[in-house]
Parts: sequence; structure tokens; C-alpha cells
Amino acid sequence: MRKLTTNDLLSLEDYDKQRETIKSNLINHKKNRAVSIGEHIVLLFEDFETIKYQVQEMLRIEKIFNEEEIQAEINAYQPLIPEGNNLKATMLIMYSDVNHRKIMLNKLNGIENNIWLTVNNSQKCYAIPDEDLERSNDEKTSAVHFLRFQLDEECVQDFQNSYEIFLGCDHKDYNDSIQIHKLIIKSLRKDFL
Repeated sequence: MRKLTTNDLLSLEDYDKQRETIKSNLINHKKNRAVSIGEHIVLLFEDFETIKYQVQEMLRIEKIFNEEEIQAEINAYQPLIPEGNNLKATMLIMYSDVNHRKIMLNKLNGIENNIWLTVNNSQKCYAIPDEDLERSNDEKTSAVHFLRFQLDEECVQDFQNSYEIFLGCDHKDYNDSIQIHKLIIKSLRKDFL
């Protein structure tokens, strides 16, 4: 898989000039990389383009132009780029009412360990959550998690040839699943190249 390097990034000035076009293109790109599981969980599948954009935005916001600091940002986000045998996603738990969200984050403690993917109704492949740092404690979960779906060679091959792909959650207080739309599957297949 392609790794992000400083050569892939624009200077702050060039990025600022092209930012609106880049942002518009990325919004279109991300349309086929988001999957909702029920009403309150969204998985945003990351790839080279989404992470490159995130790094550019961080450099812009923090006004980082020093080469060592740029590399530090790349190093922080690089683990979110798929590696050819996995899918990586940012999971958002969303409740519009702040008080209700607090209650549900307590109730849904550990939910990040209950997100799964199946191909052709095979065994569930559970996501590995939050390898960067712990985002939950004994009382509540976080509203944001980073997930890695690690697939074996056979599952990758099946993913490339099937449209019977489901995502779901089997937490005791949030149990739902969805068949992934064909356009999203086509986009995610590129993560294995």
C-alpha cells in the first residue's frame, strides 16, 4: 500500500490556494466510504486520500511548515491508512442531544469491541479498536474510535468478488447490521490494492 510522505503534501501556500477544490473532491470521494449501522453509528472508512487531506488540514490549522513537525503529523496519521489486507475506519457514535449522548456513552461502554464485518455470511470479523490509545474507561465509551478490520487472504479475495458484505454491531444495548451498498464495496476494494 502507498505510504504518505512529505512529497505527497502541498506547501501551506499552495494548499491554501487549492483548498476549496481539494475539499470538494474529498467530499465526493467520502460519499462512497461511509456506512451507518443503525441510527447512531457511522463508520468512515479511511484511505490514502482521506488521511492526506486530514494531515494537510492539521498542517494548515497549526501553521506547521517545519519538516520535522510535518513528519510528526504524518507519523501520527499514517497508521490510519489501510495496508492491503485490512480496512480502517473512524467510528462515530452520534446522538444530537448532549445529555442523551452522555447517558448512551455510559450504556454503550465497550461497543467498540462489538463491531463486525462478514463476507458471504462467513464468520464475523470483529474490528480491532483503538490501537493508538485507550478511548474508553470502566464507566463509558468515547464518541470516536479508530477501527481496523484485519482480513485473511481468503476473506480479501472474497471481498473482491462479492456483494454479500455486511457490517454490524452486536452490543447488548445496540444490535443492528446493514448490507454495504455496491458503490461503497467498489470503493473499499481499492483498499486491498
